[in-house]
Amino acid sequence: MKGACVMSLTVVRSVEPRSPAQRAGVRTGEILTHINGHPIVDVLDYKFYSYDPRLELTLKAPDGAVRTLRVRKAEGEDLGLEFETYLMDRARSCANHCIFCFVDQMPPGMRPSLYFKDDDARLSFLLGNYLTLTNLSPREVQRIIDLRISPINVSVHTTDRELRAEMLKNPRAGEGISIMERFAQTGITMNCQIVSCPGINDGPALDKTLTELAALFPAVNSVSVVPVGVTKYREGLYPLQTYTQETAAALIDQVEAFAANHLKSAGTRLVWCSDEFYLLAGRDLPPEDYFEDFTQLDNGVGMLTLLTQEFSRALEWMEPEELAGAAPFSIATGVSAAPFLAKLVDMAKEKCSTIEGAVYPIVNHCFGETITVAGLVTGGDLIAQLRGKYLGKRLLIPANMLRSGENVFLDDVSTEDVERELGIPVQPVAPDGYELLDAICGITLTPDTQKAAWENEEFYRYNP
Repeated sequence: MKGACVMSLTVVRSVEPRSPAQRAGVRTGEILTHINGHPIVDVLDYKFYSYDPRLELTLKAPDGAVRTLRVRKAEGEDLGLEFETYLMDRARSCANHCIFCFVDQMPPGMRPSLYFKDDDARLSFLLGNYLTLTNLSPREVQRIIDLRISPINVSVHTTDRELRAEMLKNPRAGEGISIMERFAQTGITMNCQIVSCPGINDGPALDKTLTELAALFPAVNSVSVVPVGVTKYREGLYPLQTYTQETAAALIDQVEAFAANHLKSAGTRLVWCSDEFYLLAGRDLPPEDYFEDFTQLDNGVGMLTLLTQEFSRALEWMEPEELAGAAPFSIATGVSAAPFLAKLVDMAKEKCSTIEGAVYPIVNHCFGETITVAGLVTGGDLIAQLRGKYLGKRLLIPANMLRSGENVFLDDVSTEDVERELGIPVQPVAPDGYELLDAICGITLTPDTQKAAWENEEFYRYNP
């Protein structure tokens, strides 16, 4: 029964016109069972085994008839098939009950998908999600090694096996460290994350973790240390503390000292604190070259530094007359990033005195005021706190406030709802200094000019 359920999710839902699959004669409704004799269980099998230029597809029709098709295509070219689900399987939920789990701290009444805890290795490889390794069966560990699925992103938190089991509330959690050691031995690259909880996995426990992760270098490619997020919805949960200015500063000192020693011995710092730690400690962010290749950017490591440097470079290329025509604007963001964005707006005003814009920090009443990042600002808080304020002629917001690919906030309020309530157009902006300056100036890029701008940005980013 289980096999039939999995197989049903490899049903071809659509075939892209003029694709290799359409040219070969693949039909919707058929089940893809094998590629070149290899069973296709999920998207990882599909992507790995369909890479080659010559393929033999085994397909099963709804009536049970089996046929084989030969496909010729360019190496790496997509076959052009869409399936019943993206994973060609069901997403795997988390088997842990972490003491710091953010999902357990969600406000009630939000959309169901926000309460789903995923811990799926396939999403780590395909989408960059972090996983704890507690959900992997021996077969799946071996498949990662055999298919060279790399890099993967691992939520480590601590390498102390007993402490990890206690923090994740899973007696098998310590086994994840052994899996990491096996991955390292077989050349699988890992980017690691540590959610640091005051008095639990920082201090001596963090020293032990960093030392043991460094022993796995270069398989362990990078490590980020981020502060635990604590919302106001923690009744009945583990009693966690938040970082103060003093404890955040002490952790930064600890991590930077370790990173400096590793830089001397191995040529890379290996570990970085997230920007949020520097904000909590009231310290200046490190310079751009401190973050090396910005490997941990998605964990908020160096994001504000890179944003500032990109904005500064874009401003150097921008002529004052290009800025002069910008319509008045406002920017809404989280409390932590607001001072930095205000500095960027001031830089633009220094170059062109006609620039008119203001930055509004949005206090997070939905999750609690201890949550200060922009990505967790809700549409409801945005409307409530901006109503009646002078916003200019357009409102810029960080794109990560919205659900990926949609114009919907975490509380299901849409950008159209915000526009209607505030009477002003809303423009999401990616966390990119070049795009931010274009948005301030009111410049809208076509797909072609976006590509040219991206290429120009990449050249100047690495050849400043």
